Amino acid sequence: MNKELVQFLSQFVTEDRANLFNRLIEERTRYITIGLEDIYQSQNASAVLRTSDCFGIQDVHIIENQNEYQINPDVTLGSSKWLNLNRYNTSENNTLDAINKLKKEGYRIVATTPHTDDVNLEDFDIEKGKFALFFGTELNGLSDLVINKADEYLKIPMYGFTESFNISVSAAIILHHLTNKLKKSTLSWQLRDNEKETIKLEWLKQTIKMSSELVEEFLSKKKNI
Repeated sequence: MNKELVQFLSQFVTEDRANLFNRLIEERTRYITIGLEDIYQSQNASAVLRTSDCFGIQDVHIIENQNEYQINPDVTLGSSKWLNLNRYNTSENNTLDAINKLKKEGYRIVATTPHTDDVNLEDFDIEKGKFALFFGTELNGLSDLVINKADEYLKIPMYGFTESFNISVSAAIILHHLTNKLKKSTLSWQLRDNEKETIKLEWLKQTIKMSSELVEEFLSKKKNI
């Protein structure tokens, strides 16, 4: 059904836009995903979304324990509407909910923080399976829960007096390196065909005015055939 809907809605966008969707969907991945824990500065939170979109990361998992995740439209420049944002904010321990969900889906939990067992970015093994990169608050970093539950620890080598990068800079550096490495590999990192159709459908809905009415019209006609 999604494939038929995509074909139907595609006639309401320009050929250039339809071709852009078809090209970009081939670059999207769920082999890498992002977990953001309690980010409170909207500028940094939004910059990570923009970076994720730029590097073809489709899913971002947003954990809200003490801080509500605020999106700054001047920073995202609309990038958030092309992503799947998964928010965790309904339980006493949203971090644990996110970790359990991702582990159930087969993700390695990777804490981006200096640690006794950490691995330098250049040495991180992408071939061991898909992974979720967790980033913490600007002030305190990741919670002890993430540190204790993480499967691996990743750090960016630094040679200055400052102990850490800004979170949005860290995300950009890590994603640039790992997505480049991923696309040069022989791993099956692209989306499955059904995922591509589902995501393209959402992109079309985001683009077309009155898309819900058009979808209802299509489904009504389909029902009466």
